Amino acid sequence: MIWLLRHAEAEDAHGRPDAERPLTEKGRAQARAAGAALKALGVPLDACLASPRVRARDTALLACEPLGLAVQLAPELSGGPFDPERVAAGFGDDVLLVGHNPDMVQAVHDMTGARVRFKKGALAAIADGELHVFLRPRELFALARD
Repeated sequence: MIWLLRHAEAEDAHGRPDAERPLTEKGRAQARAAGAALKALGVPLDACLASPRVRARDTALLACEPLGLAVQLAPELSGGPFDPERVAAGFGDDVLLVGHNPDMVQAVHDMTGARVRFKKGALAAIADGELHVFLRPRELFALARD
């Protein structure tokens, strides 16, 4: 199964390059909730690949911490359309990809035909051309508390 996590809320650029935008406090909480929810659901992730942009990299690091999973940087997730199956190939059966919009929305649509509103910090799971899971941040927070 391919899991897609959109980076959590980040600060505005404030004159710095877009790639260097850090997460806000809310964004750090969203990322931690995503990881706690994945752990609560018992998701057996084999790998996590993330955009090297700070907000996506840090989202991945915080989400993967409770899972004991290392994060590998994947430049193909840093912006622009990508093929999730190609990016995840060779990393196992269950791979988490952490990136940006509009790329995440497009990836879900390309793989399943579904149209979703992929908010910052949202999570989707796709297998065999079907959208199996779509969780918004508020749902991830609820799962993380359980």
